[in-house]
Amino acid sequence: MNDPTTIRRLYGRRQGHKLRHGQAALVEELLPRVAIPDNGPLDAATLFGGDRPMEFEIGFGAGEHLAAQAAARPGTGFIGCEPFLNGVVGALSHIRDGRLDNVRLYMGDALQALERVPDANLDRLYLLHPDPWRKARHAKRRMVNHGPLDLIAAKLKPGGEFRLGTDDPTYCRWSMMVMTARRDFDWLAGSAQDFLTRPDDWPETRYERKARRQGHEVWYMTYRRR
Repeated sequence: MNDPTTIRRLYGRRQGHKLRHGQAALVEELLPRVAIPDNGPLDAATLFGGDRPMEFEIGFGAGEHLAAQAAARPGTGFIGCEPFLNGVVGALSHIRDGRLDNVRLYMGDALQALERVPDANLDRLYLLHPDPWRKARHAKRRMVNHGPLDLIAAKLKPGGEFRLGTDDPTYCRWSMMVMTARRDFDWLAGSAQDFLTRPDDWPETRYERKARRQGHEVWYMTYRRR
């Protein structure tokens, strides 16, 4: 098994524009209530007080996909991870406005949080529009590499879904190559249309809308854990 800690270092900025007063208040008041605990397993009983399906999003951006999934299935618990403070503020706004009590957040390296999820515990894991790291010398920084994928496979239930979305052709080709080499996932696409059309239960993100405005194709790949 490859070691997921080989990409443990986070690259890129952690904070963008200065927070407005209301945004800062969300961080001070709401984030402590919905943040995952500092220690211990991240299971449904610990996070939500009882047994329920669990899903996990790596790099939720501004949180619109995470919030839409949580609103659609209030009986499911969601863990969202994002190192970018302004993205966390966006998710907090969605949680507040939607009165969502089934979302927990982690501001930091998603793999650190994922390691604390018990094995075979997740029904779905989402990786939507990850940083493509287009240069070949940066390929090891991509989340779709065997180290992180070994960890993802361990945390998904048999039959659980790994959903991957990208608008970057290089990342799309890379992901297909890496995933095809694995024996623990089945790609659910039966035809090209299956990964060129966004499923009904795959909420659109602002990043995706921006990509389409720029004329980019978007690929939607769903894999099932064997």
